[in-house]
Amino acid sequence: MADPGMMKEDLTTSEPATPRLNLDEPMFDQNVYMGRAKHFLMVTNPLNVLLSNAQLDEAKKLVQLYREGKEPAGTSNDEVWTAKYRYDSAFHPDTKEKMMLIGRMSAQVPMNMCITGCMMTFYRTTPAVLFWQWFNQSFNAVVNYTNRSGDKPIPVSQLGKSYALATVGAVGSAIGLNSLVKSAPPIIGRMVPFAAVCAANCINIPMMRSAELANGIPVFDENGHRLGNSKKAAKSAITQVVISRIFMAMPGMLLPAFVMNKLDKGTFLKRYPYLGAPIQVSMVGIMLLFATPMCCALFPQKSSLPVSSLEEDLQTGIQKRGGGIDRVYFNKGL
Repeated sequence: MADPGMMKEDLTTSEPATPRLNLDEPMFDQNVYMGRAKHFLMVTNPLNVLLSNAQLDEAKKLVQLYREGKEPAGTSNDEVWTAKYRYDSAFHPDTKEKMMLIGRMSAQVPMNMCITGCMMTFYRTTPAVLFWQWFNQSFNAVVNYTNRSGDKPIPVSQLGKSYALATVGAVGSAIGLNSLVKSAPPIIGRMVPFAAVCAANCINIPMMRSAELANGIPVFDENGHRLGNSKKAAKSAITQVVISRIFMAMPGMLLPAFVMNKLDKGTFLKRYPYLGAPIQVSMVGIMLLFATPMCCALFPQKSSLPVSSLEEDLQTGIQKRGGGIDRVYFNKGL
């Protein structure tokens, strides 16, 4: 018969169970900028575009099994995190639906490097400006819809209005500014596409998400319990996204402009003019590879506001719940 003392000693010295991962939070600390940057570096990884539907569905299945504590025996934490980031790269955080490929954040670098590079290469003629600004706003409309905050569909009429206004704003800004800077130094003309993109972002994103401004977006307590909808949270979320998008475009649209302006003054592009577009597109791609995650990380994805800054009726409802809730949390969108 085993000695009870020995049994007691064995119980106290046994290895503790491995703590479960919290898949409701990113792998990296979101309270610090570098943690958010690492998180978005994985979310926006262009290689995720190459994942098949089968691989994405498999990642979703593993995440669901892990949440239920039913993952296959021997599954490592690294495998779970890989599955989680693959899942996050393709599935909307609120609707849980698989997002269209070109609207995913992992498609931002390859898509934007081509569109932005061409906007900056073919900016001198009106037909080229019209086409590339229209093409860019068509892509932005898809991205803004795909990465909206909240779980309510956007009406088709609202989509059309937002798309039309943003396209008119971008094209009008580009053509108007081009006419104003004709006698200015060439480097000023190269800045026009960036100014047009900034103007379009200030129109397109709020318009595309105007239903959120009208109806509010879901807000939660720190434990994920839904507390209601807030228009002020929607305003905060959209403002953060507009700022992030403008800063995201800045390196890829300004730094290459100076480099190409310098090359234009030399003999290299005169001898090899066909290399202008590939060089510009490549530079934009390199800039976006880093600017996209770094600018997405300017604000936490799970943003927050003090309860005192919310609508009065929502404040009253939260106070009635009790529990000392002083902040609410919401998905700001991307």
